[in-house]
Amino acid sequence: MTREPIPSVAAPTAEHHREPLGIGEPSPRLSWKTTAPTGWTQHAYQTEAIRADGTHRTEWVTSQDSVLVPWPLRPMASREACQVRVRVRGADHVTSAWSPLLHIETGLLTPADWTARAISPSEPPQSYDSQRPPVDRQPPLLRKEFTAGADIERARLHVTAHGLYEIEINGRRVGDHALAPGWTSYHHRLRYQTHDVTDHLRAGANAIGAWLADGWYRGRLGFGGGHADLYGDRIALLAQLEIVHRDGTVTVIGTDTSWRAGRGPILASGLLDGETYDARQELPGWSSPGFDDGDWSSVDLVDRDPTTLVAPTGPPVRCTEEISPVLVTALDADRLLVDFGQNLVGRVRITVSGPAGHTVVIRHAEVLQDGELCVRPLRGAASTDRYILRGEGPETWEPRFTVHGFRYAEITGWRGGGFPGRDIVARVLHTDMARTGWFECSNEQVNRLHQNVVWSLRGNFVDLPTDCPQRDERLGWTGDIQIFAPTAAFLYDCHGMLASWLRDVAVEQHADGTVPWYVPEIPGGEQWTPARPGAGWGDVVALTPWDLYRASGDAGLLTAQYDSARRWVDLVTELADESGLWSRGYQLGDWLDPFAPPEDPGAGRTDRHLIATAYYAWSVRHVARTADVLGRDDEQRRYEHLAQRVRQAFVDAYVRPGGLMTSDTQTAYAIALQFDLLPDAAARAAAGRRLADLVADGGHTIQTGFIGTPLVTPALSATDHDDTAYALLLQQECPSWLYALKHDATTIWERWDSMLSDGTVNPGEMTSFNHYALGAVAQWLHTTVAGLGASEPGYRDVVFRPRPGGGITWASAAHESPYGRVAIRWELDATELTVETTVPTGATGRIEWPDGGVTTLPTGTTSTRRQHITPGLNRPTATQRSLA
Repeated sequence: MTREPIPSVAAPTAEHHREPLGIGEPSPRLSWKTTAPTGWTQHAYQTEAIRADGTHRTEWVTSQDSVLVPWPLRPMASREACQVRVRVRGADHVTSAWSPLLHIETGLLTPADWTARAISPSEPPQSYDSQRPPVDRQPPLLRKEFTAGADIERARLHVTAHGLYEIEINGRRVGDHALAPGWTSYHHRLRYQTHDVTDHLRAGANAIGAWLADGWYRGRLGFGGGHADLYGDRIALLAQLEIVHRDGTVTVIGTDTSWRAGRGPILASGLLDGETYDARQELPGWSSPGFDDGDWSSVDLVDRDPTTLVAPTGPPVRCTEEISPVLVTALDADRLLVDFGQNLVGRVRITVSGPAGHTVVIRHAEVLQDGELCVRPLRGAASTDRYILRGEGPETWEPRFTVHGFRYAEITGWRGGGFPGRDIVARVLHTDMARTGWFECSNEQVNRLHQNVVWSLRGNFVDLPTDCPQRDERLGWTGDIQIFAPTAAFLYDCHGMLASWLRDVAVEQHADGTVPWYVPEIPGGEQWTPARPGAGWGDVVALTPWDLYRASGDAGLLTAQYDSARRWVDLVTELADESGLWSRGYQLGDWLDPFAPPEDPGAGRTDRHLIATAYYAWSVRHVARTADVLGRDDEQRRYEHLAQRVRQAFVDAYVRPGGLMTSDTQTAYAIALQFDLLPDAAARAAAGRRLADLVADGGHTIQTGFIGTPLVTPALSATDHDDTAYALLLQQECPSWLYALKHDATTIWERWDSMLSDGTVNPGEMTSFNHYALGAVAQWLHTTVAGLGASEPGYRDVVFRPRPGGGITWASAAHESPYGRVAIRWELDATELTVETTVPTGATGRIEWPDGGVTTLPTGTTSTRRQHITPGLNRPTATQRSLA
């Protein structure tokens, strides 16, 4: 008798943590992925936990759920370690082996767990408002020596800062986090990190030392010279080292007034300005025991409310890649021009030689003009690092507390430091999220476009979702992530990071419900502060949690953000007129419509209040959907009724008989179609035809801004105009997605013409070469070109819907869903469409063929299906041939 194959279970995960050390959830939800024969379905699961008080095994739970299931045991206490594993069985009672163990450890869960106090050097630094800090801003060092016994079982360091920190114990760096603890709404929430430092300690004398810098807390931020001291004028360290001995006793070494403060080799450091480091002022052994700190100063206690300290929900910023130069050019005197071949975010590491006191200067820029760095687009960001040599042979250095957006670096003062191509390295920094999405097709230009989207995401996900990483801005713009979130959630597991940022959005939301243009909110001139309600930007609180829920199946995100979303739509309801139109107040409209005048990028051709009312209707509908998921039935009915009323007001005001719009623009039709704001199927068909005509009449060039661009290709495909959508995608003349590739773009630009056709940089003030918003087209590449989508949250039901076009002969996409790898690859020849699909165990799927046929795919399926097609289905149109 043939035995049925036994399912196997991978190690479970907790919440959205990649590294569940020092987590803040006492009852973390668990997820696991199962590999099983085709058609196998989980019927029940069982968990087992190894805790300090023994092994706990639950009863079997009858359920098919395997994503974010409730914690099965009593809540964990602060500092508690637990090992968890899972096994499953099907309806046939065949039981899997136990999964590998997941190691979980909580951090400090209550304010009372904190006995350490935040400390700052006793000499209060001078405040400043200028673009450059005074000398008193030199970042300090802090240190303390202590004695540890020989019976150490484990040691944990819980640490955070007002500003940025790096920790060393006994001369060895702790962890590999960069720019820690990151940027949150510091007055409300300050993240701390937990590190396992058991191996750093030794019996007898020990020392702990900390580097500090201004970072976002005290450094210069924002436009027009920026603002400093936004959260306080004193940086500080809060650290609590807890040593657990084998006999169960605990020794705590916390920051207090016994610590000492000194100055080290960093002379100045700022996120916008760069870092200056004098290696002659290094202090060998300063973070090791026995160092003479007799001339160091005392420290003061600094207030920090422990109720505001929170554990991270996402991964830290790290160096995730190193890139060597593709070209190094010697310029005049001792200057080198270094091209890394990729616009990236990070820092340059150099290995140089020279006499003591010699200075090497590193300047950064995204593009060149006339063979030199073009730094004008950086505006007030100096982005310059300086290294002063100690003069002892080859010296390797990388800044600690700054970050730049660049492809090119100009290095002045290079004196025989070895081989520039080897001794100059770009270190790529961003939040260390797991990659979850991939796309590829037969058109190499489209592949390059997709790669550019990925690089722009990486460069702008540096602890929070920013608009640009290079100039004097780098802010968490709400509108940019609102339109890009579905793309981001496909490409990376960004749920933990964005959940943290959305909590900051909620706490910074104004009392009346207004959502700031960017979060954390900082002063930004009359245009941005105080914040005013703005469609498309404020709607992030209603739409982005839903997008993350759809991608992850995490209804907890909806619970956490529901009140914020509700407050927003209630505010807009007060601002709207009696019919439901949001027809007054300041709006950005279709921001950066290519036809908007340079001096007013919000003055696009689409009625700003048409856009505002459309977003109002869409957000109200999503609040209703959220209420439905959360079981808030009365609120679901109330908001659904409001959504219908606003929808009707939109139709009455902006939709003409026959489906035409009062604003006869691509954006108006795209938003009406994608937000379901047309009265019937006939009107939808007419609007789709008019949208296709407008795209064709525009020569298949982009005529949309931030609002319309993510919607136009999906709207064309939804109304059976895939050929027009492909022609728009493949256009190479400006404005278009592929135009930038003609100018060697390696990231997505802010403006369609950030670089003009003659190779000069756009003279406008807003000219970023790394802005992910217009890269939201990648989601259409995933869902339509490759044909991979989800009809249920978390990809529990997968829809494969390839729509070949544009002469593309094959395409593929894969996504690491909560249930496992979901994938499609299709290939088209003259007579046959071949589709290869993968559906993980726990999910189901179906292929929706171009001719309307449907093939059902059971769970745990990897299959190849073929369908005969009409010859010429994918033959490029004359327009597409001319574009190619």
